[in-house]
Amino acid sequence: MPDRSLVLRRGEIRFPAFLPDATAGVVRGVDAADLERAGVDAVVMNIFHLMQRPGITTIRALGGLHRMSGWHHPIMTDSGGFQAYSLIRQDRRRGRLTDDGLIIQPEGTNRKFHLTPEKCIELQVRAGADIVVCLDDCTHPDAPIETQREAVRRTIAWARRGRQTFDRLMDEKEIPLAERPLLFAVIQGGQSRELRRACADELLALGFDGYGFGGWPLDDQGNLLLDLIAYTRELVGPRFPMHALGIGSPTNIVRCARAGYEMFDSALPTRDARQGRLYTWNSSPSDLTDSRDERWFSYLYIADDIHWKNPRPISPYCDCWCCQRYSVGYLHHLHALGDALYIRLATIHNLRFVTRLTEILRTGGGDA
Repeated sequence: MPDRSLVLRRGEIRFPAFLPDATAGVVRGVDAADLERAGVDAVVMNIFHLMQRPGITTIRALGGLHRMSGWHHPIMTDSGGFQAYSLIRQDRRRGRLTDDGLIIQPEGTNRKFHLTPEKCIELQVRAGADIVVCLDDCTHPDAPIETQREAVRRTIAWARRGRQTFDRLMDEKEIPLAERPLLFAVIQGGQSRELRRACADELLALGFDGYGFGGWPLDDQGNLLLDLIAYTRELVGPRFPMHALGIGSPTNIVRCARAGYEMFDSALPTRDARQGRLYTWNSSPSDLTDSRDERWFSYLYIADDIHWKNPRPISPYCDCWCCQRYSVGYLHHLHALGDALYIRLATIHNLRFVTRLTEILRTGGGDA
C-alpha cells in the first residue's frame, strides 16, 4: 500500500485529501487563512488560466504562486487539458487541438495562446508548483471510439514530451531530488477499458509520481462512472497515488475513496456555497460508518424563506468557524443583501464540511 500522505517541500498532503480549486490563483471569496482554518492541506491552480491572467512573468515578479497568493502549503497546478475540452470541443471557433498542443483564443480577446506539452511543464515549474501535471487530451465518455483512440495517442505522446522537459529542467536547474516538484500524468480512454489499459500501461512505463483519472467522470444523466473509475485505479496499482479530477460532491468523494483514490478536486463545493446550497451533517460525523447510506448529509438552501428567523447554525455537528459564530437566519439575511460576507462564510462552511469528510475517511469512517 502507498504511504497515507505525500510529503512535499512545502508540507504534507494527508490522504484522502480534497484540494479546492483556486483556478486563477484564488479560492473565490476566501483567503489563505480561511483555507487553513477549514483544514485544507493543498489547493489546485490552473496554468491555462494563470498564463493568461496575471501571466507567468507577473507571477514570477510577485515571488511565485505561493508568495503571490499567501498560501504557503502545497499547490498542484492543472495543465489545462480539461479547459481545452470545454472550450474547443464545445465551440470549434475558440481554438483547436493539434499534435503540438492547444491553440486557444479566449473569449473577449484577439490574442491566441499556444500551449505545447513542453511549455505546459515549463510554465508550471517557473510558477513554483509542488505538483506538476502533464498536458492531456480530455474527452467526453460518450465520444466516438475514434476520438478516444486519438486522445489516448496524443495524451501518451504529450506525457512523454512532458516527462523529457521536466527531467531536463530539473537537471539544468540542479534541483536536488528532495526539493523537486512531483510530476503527474493523466489517464484517458473514455469508456473503453481497452484504451484505459493501453494508456495506463504506457504512462506507467514512462514513470510518474502519481496519476489522474482523465475525462469527464459523469455520464449524460449525471451519474458517476464508478466502475470505470475503479477499474482505472486498479490498472495503476497501490504503489502510486491517484487523483480523481473533477470529483467534488460529498457522495462521490466517498465512493471514489472506497475505490482507492487519494486526491480530489472540484469547484463544486465552493460554487454550491456561492449559489446558496450548503452541506449539512444529519448526524454526528463520527457516526458515518456506511458510505452506501447517503442519508448522512443533506442540502440547506439558504435563500428559502423558511430560514428568515432561524437562530441555529447550519449544522449543530459542524465545527467550522461559520457554524461556531453565525446563525442560518443571519446567513439568509446576508445572502438576500448580496453581501460578500455571505460568500466568505458559506465557502468556509462547505470547505470544512468536505475536509472533515476526508478526515473521517482517513481514520476508517465510511468503510473507505
